[in-house]
Amino acid sequence: MESGGRGPLEQAELAARIARDIPSGAYVNLGIGKPTKVADYLDPAQQITLHTENGMLGMGRTAQRGEVDADLINAGKIPVTESPGASYFDHAESFAMIRGGHLDICVLGAFQVSFRGDLANWHTDEVGAIPSVGGAMDLAVGAKSVWIMMNLFSPDGSAKLVETCSYPLTAVNCVSRLYTDYAIFAIENGRPMLLETFGISPGDLVQRLALDLADPGH
Repeated sequence: MESGGRGPLEQAELAARIARDIPSGAYVNLGIGKPTKVADYLDPAQQITLHTENGMLGMGRTAQRGEVDADLINAGKIPVTESPGASYFDHAESFAMIRGGHLDICVLGAFQVSFRGDLANWHTDEVGAIPSVGGAMDLAVGAKSVWIMMNLFSPDGSAKLVETCSYPLTAVNCVSRLYTDYAIFAIENGRPMLLETFGISPGDLVQRLALDLADPGH
C-alpha cells in the first residue's frame, strides 16, 4: 500500500490517476459526469478505444473552442473529439457491445459502494430527486471490470464506502476498483483492499471509515 503524500486529490488529478491505470489497448466506457474527464488524460500512445453508449466507438477528449461539433457528443451531451478510425452506430448495436462483454473497463460515478462491491448510482430516494439509471445497469454487469470514481465522503462527512448500501442498488458485487479523492481501493473476495492514500494516513482512514479492510499482503 502506498501513500500519495498529499491530498485529497482534485477531480482533474483523480481523472489523470485513473487514466494512468487503464492498460494499453483496452476498450473503455466512461460514465456520465466526472468519469468523462478521464478522456482528457489518456495517452494516445496507449491506443485505448473509448465507447459511448449513445453510439460511438473511438471517442476522443473533450472538444475545445473551435473544435465543437453539435452532432459529436458523448452520452452526457458534452461535445467531444473523435479519434482516427472512429465509428458510429445506433443504440441497439451500442448496447449489444456492452451486453456482449466486449468492454474491458467501465468507469462510473456512484452514490455508494458497499464493502463487497455492490453499486448504488441511480437514485438516492430523496424527495424531488430524479432517478437516472441510463446505461449503468448494463455497464455494471456487461463490462469485464467496473471502476468507480467518486468522493469518498459526502458533504455531511458520512462515508460513501459502506458495509451495506442504503440507496437502491444498480448491481450487486460488481465493483472491482474504487478511485476516490482520499484513497484507491481494490475490492476482492468481498472486501476492500487499500492500495493508496492521499493526504491521510492509512490508520486514520480505516478509523474514519469504520470498515474492516483487507490486508494487501494477503
